[in-house]
Amino acid sequence: MGFWDFFWLLLWGFFYVCYLLVLFQVILDLFRDDDLSGWGKAVWVVALVLVPAITLVVYLIVRGNGMGRRMRSRRAPVPEENEVRIINAPSSRVEQIAQAKSLLDSGAITPEEYERLKALAIG
Repeated sequence: MGFWDFFWLLLWGFFYVCYLLVLFQVILDLFRDDDLSGWGKAVWVVALVLVPAITLVVYLIVRGNGMGRRMRSRRAPVPEENEVRIINAPSSRVEQIAQAKSLLDSGAITPEEYERLKALAIG
């Protein structure tokens, strides 16, 4: 096997793995979708078996936005930066307020953020 044969094997192998990843992602999205009926899911799966490449492209065009929304809705919310600071802050309220004041003095946070941190520390 020459260099170019190996190169094309790697290239086609890469595209095949990408195709499989997209295929499994679409199948998972089909079964996660509560708005689509069982018959609709069955039609999409049959189409994926009979004409997979074309069906994948059509699915991504027609239902791609909903697919993205469903993925985002399953993720846990990301805490805000200030919430992370409070979680990692010292344990006593006085130390938390002092740390927030030092952040305000250094310009790292705005006065509104300082008031919010102070209210969180006070309880």
